[in-house]
Amino acid sequence: MFPFLRRGPGRLTPRQARQRTSDSEAVLLDVRETPEWQAGHAPGALHLPLSRLTAGAPLPGEARDRPVIAICRSGNRSRQAARLLAERGVDATDVSGGMTAWARQGLPVIGTGGGSGVIA
Repeated sequence: MFPFLRRGPGRLTPRQARQRTSDSEAVLLDVRETPEWQAGHAPGALHLPLSRLTAGAPLPGEARDRPVIAICRSGNRSRQAARLLAERGVDATDVSGGMTAWARQGLPVIGTGGGSGVIA
C-alpha cells in the first residue's frame, strides 16, 4: 500500500559485517559483476552477481542454511539482493555503503590473484 513504509532486511556497517563473517556466523556474498569482483573483494567473500541471483541462480553451497550478508559497491544492489533473498526465506542483511565504505574503513580488499585489490 505505502512502499516507503515497508521495512526490508536489516543493514550492517562494514565492521559489523566483518565481525559476523570472521566468527563464521554468516557468509559475505558479493553481488557485483565479475569484473568488479576480480578488481577487488573482501577476503572470504563468495561471489554471485545480482544479475544471476535475479535470474534464479541458487546460492553457493557454502551460503545455504547460513545467514547471508550481501555486499556490492555502494549498497544499492546488495539491498536488492538482501530483499530478494529474504523473499526466498534466507536470513539476509546487507552492508550499508558497500565495498566503498568497506575499503574506506581500512578493511582488507584483495584481487583474484590474492594480492591487494581495488574497488572499481
